[in-house]
Amino acid sequence: MSVFVIDRKKRPLMPCSWKRAKKLMASGRARVDRIYPFTIRLVDRLVEDSALQPIVCKTDPGSTVTGIALVREGDAGEHVVLCLFELAHRGRQISEDMTQRAGQRRRRRSPNLRYRQPRFNNRRKPEGWLPPSLQHRVDTTETWIKRLRKLVPITSIEMELVRFDMQKMENPEISGVEYQRGELAGYEAREYLLEKWHRRCAYCDAQNVPLEIEHIVSQSRGGSHRLSNLTLSCRPCNQKKGNQRIEDFLAGDVGRLDRIRAQAKAPLKDAAAVNSTRWALFRALEATGLPVQTFSGGRTKFNRTRLEIPKSHALDAACVGDFSILDGWQRPVLRAVCTGRGAYKRTRLDKYGFPRGYLMRKKQVNGFATGDMVKARVPTGRHKGVHTGRVAVRASGWFGITTSKGKLDGVSWKHLQLVQKNDGYGYFFTPTRS
Repeated sequence: MSVFVIDRKKRPLMPCSWKRAKKLMASGRARVDRIYPFTIRLVDRLVEDSALQPIVCKTDPGSTVTGIALVREGDAGEHVVLCLFELAHRGRQISEDMTQRAGQRRRRRSPNLRYRQPRFNNRRKPEGWLPPSLQHRVDTTETWIKRLRKLVPITSIEMELVRFDMQKMENPEISGVEYQRGELAGYEAREYLLEKWHRRCAYCDAQNVPLEIEHIVSQSRGGSHRLSNLTLSCRPCNQKKGNQRIEDFLAGDVGRLDRIRAQAKAPLKDAAAVNSTRWALFRALEATGLPVQTFSGGRTKFNRTRLEIPKSHALDAACVGDFSILDGWQRPVLRAVCTGRGAYKRTRLDKYGFPRGYLMRKKQVNGFATGDMVKARVPTGRHKGVHTGRVAVRASGWFGITTSKGKLDGVSWKHLQLVQKNDGYGYFFTPTRS
């Protein structure tokens, strides 16, 4: 991953390599501005004195993870990958939290109010309203692109605009009036099956082999082309099964039989989430003022297959668009997991909904807040040494620190140095498969 560079007025410059960044810091020309993503600030240069090149921010929106790639445009259709990111959303957690909150409120009101005048008749949702769990996906992606614009001179945005046609996926033969009456939604059935079955054979878990579409209930036994009756298998398993009943074919592996049945009937929640947020995200990116181009998922898959690039969210983002050569994609991916900045509620509950503890009214203690990244220099005691990690504050001033090696308890705030404030994300690097 390249190192982001900003000038002395904190305006974005072209990223550089780690080797170049070390030389700049060793000579005193640069200082560390932030850790994640790693950024240095030049103390002797302005953006007017630097040469900038066109950089494209490519996005591959997803239901649970959104891929982001920063790519430098070269000559003759050559693109060079500078940085790769994967943004993990927490939409499912938000949905579960809101369901829990609704239940708790309903429980508090039911024993105290025998009758309550309905209030929903006078409430109208604004145009373009999305549920909080879906709006979160749009907001976090928009936030990260705005954040990257402060670190990199981005000149344009390219995004994959996928439309999932869930009615066609459930019944490819539907048409006419039947389609108009059904659930909306379009994506190639094969690509959807690859995602649904994790690109492996359902019968033997074989990967990186040619996979064929397999009817769970064979057509000779009355099986349909509905998506819930389709799976993926390698050629040997497909030929071995033939038109056997799946119960007979997997008679010796009941666990796999149950998993296939459950996976075949899995709901299309991810497809529905992408379907609902794609245009909202497009409008949000257009509002940044940068030119936005959209490309289909078929174009992304064509580029990835043509260049023999592995499948991942970040690399899918890098493969968005129209280009001939893609260099520099074999680099680590910075994964940002959305954790939030804390909760509004000050009461912790047990599994039955009764209070088991109360949090402080203020979130900061002696200048530190839970989630901040700190460096602890402990001079004595059982935790003697230097430790770096996330802090959990206590009103007493003795904090807990979570490091890569474990948890430390009872560290005084006087021994801590703030490295980076909590920005609502947890970070770690993952290697790219070649």
